[in-house]
Amino acid sequence: MSKAFEPYELGGKRLANRLVMAPMTRSRAHGPGQSPTPLMAEYYAQRASAGLIVTEGVQPSRGGQGYPDTPGIHTAEQVAAWRQVTDAVHARGGVIYLQIMHTGRVGHPALTDLQPVGPSAVAAAGQVYTHQGPQDFVTPHELTDAEIRATITDYATAARNAIEAGFDGVELHGANGYLIHQFLAPNSNQRTDAWGGSPERRIRFAVETAKAVAEAIGADKVGFRLSPGNPYNDIDESDTTDMEATYTALVEALAPLNLAYLHQLEAPGVRDLTLRLRKAWPTTFVLNPSTGREPTGPAELELVENGTVDLLAYGALFLANPDLPARLARGGPFNTPDPTTFYGGGEKGFTDYPTLEEAGA
Repeated sequence: MSKAFEPYELGGKRLANRLVMAPMTRSRAHGPGQSPTPLMAEYYAQRASAGLIVTEGVQPSRGGQGYPDTPGIHTAEQVAAWRQVTDAVHARGGVIYLQIMHTGRVGHPALTDLQPVGPSAVAAAGQVYTHQGPQDFVTPHELTDAEIRATITDYATAARNAIEAGFDGVELHGANGYLIHQFLAPNSNQRTDAWGGSPERRIRFAVETAKAVAEAIGADKVGFRLSPGNPYNDIDESDTTDMEATYTALVEALAPLNLAYLHQLEAPGVRDLTLRLRKAWPTTFVLNPSTGREPTGPAELELVENGTVDLLAYGALFLANPDLPARLARGGPFNTPDPTTFYGGGEKGFTDYPTLEEAGA
C-alpha cells in the first residue's frame, strides 16, 4: 500500500494518512453574521478521514470578504459557531486547519458596503458574483502603511480566534489572486515604497503576516499556501524570471520561521520550480498538483510514494467523495462532482454525496 495511507506527524498532531482535503469555497455560511451552520459541521465531519482538512477560505475581517455567504472568524458569534465544526471533526478523529483568506481587491461594495482594498489602486479585470448578480471588479483603495500593519494584525487576531474555536492550526492563503498574492505579483502591486517594487519588497507583506501569525499561535500551527504562476483573479506572473525570483525569495524568507507546512497549488508548467521550492523548504511540503482538466486522482498518489511531496491535497474529489481515502485505497469508484452545486445552496451537492458503504459498493 502507498505511503499516502500511512500516518504522519504534523504540528504535534498525528494525521491518519497523508491525504489533505484542499480548501474550497462553498458559500453556505447562512448562519447569523455569516457564521457556519450545523450543515457545514456535518459536511466537514463527513470528511474527517482525511489526514488533514483545510477549510474553505475564511475572512479575517469584514472588509476581507469577496464572495457572498463566505464565513468569517472576526466576531465572537462566528468563533462560537465554528466550535460546532471543530468539535464534529475531532469527534470523528480528524485534524482541521482554518484557512485565513483576505480577498483584497477581489470583491465588491455590494457585499460589504466597503471599498475593497489592495496593494495598489489597480482594478482586477473581470467580475465577481453578488446577490444582485455579477458585478465588475472596482478599483480598490490602496492600503497605506498604517493600514497594511493593521491588516497584518487582523490576520494574527483571526488566527487566535481560530485556536479559540478549536482549530488545530491555520493556513494563510497566499494564492489564487487574493490579498497576499496581490502583494507578490507585479501587475497588482505597483508600489514604490517598502512594500513593493523588487521581489524582496513584494514578498514583505507575506513574510510579515506569517511572522505575526506564528508569534500569535506558534509556528507549528501555521501553514502557508502559494500558487506561483497562477493567473486566477487577473494575476500576471508571466515573466518567469521575476516569478521564480519572487517565490525563491519568499520561500527562503519563510523557511527560518519553521512553519508547519508549505502548501503549493501548482499551476501548469511549473514542476521544475515546484521541485526547487520543495527542496528549499525545511518542513512539511503539501502539493495540490497540476492535473489539467481532470481532478487530482489515484495516479497522483505516486507523488507521495516517490517523495516528491509529504502530503497530497485533493479538491474536487474530496468535495464529491466524503470517504475519499478509502476510495483511493481501493482504486475507486468515485462520485462525480456536480459543478452546479459548488457554490451556495443547501445540502444538495454538499452533504448528500454517498460513501462507499451507503452506495453499497
